[in-house]
Amino acid sequence: MDITATINLTDEEQSELAQILGCENANLQNELGKYGSAALQEYTSMILGQKVFKRGTDILEYRLFLLIEEAFENKIPDEQDVCKLFQSTSTEARSLIRSVISKYQYQLKSALEKTVKEVLENAARDNDQRPYRVTINSQNVIEELNRQLVSIDGSLTAVTKKRGSVSIYEITASSYTHLCEKFNIEVDAQ
Repeated sequence: MDITATINLTDEEQSELAQILGCENANLQNELGKYGSAALQEYTSMILGQKVFKRGTDILEYRLFLLIEEAFENKIPDEQDVCKLFQSTSTEARSLIRSVISKYQYQLKSALEKTVKEVLENAARDNDQRPYRVTINSQNVIEELNRQLVSIDGSLTAVTKKRGSVSIYEITASSYTHLCEKFNIEVDAQ
């Protein structure tokens, strides 16, 4: 169903929204449309009695679930993105994401897979003696990578933070190869 809505925003509010959402002012309407689709889904589910929540946390979890599907294009967002949208601390955002991943684990299976694949495809290493390195801004994604390693072989080396870095993580060649095999990603020979 195609629905059109109008909202009144000042130029200042539009600029601030574009900055928060990480888009250009010219693309703000398209970007907000994704959020509008998630909001309409939330309201129609409530009105139809499909998702009637009494607790605030349940509403926030469902809202984030819908945003993952619509606004985040079926990928798990990092904590900073959730902080900006939900006006929360990093700890609160991390907890909210973790709850959503747990509560909607079957519906988010493809989003988790897409996110993990993207991380693995962005990993690189300087030479074949070094571990793969990748920037990851989400503790929940690190936990998912390590969960996957445990499911493959509990003796594999965990994904770990590079010493002295803020968000660069290292993946040993063996762990990287096994993860790539599990997610059908071709490993470049180095």
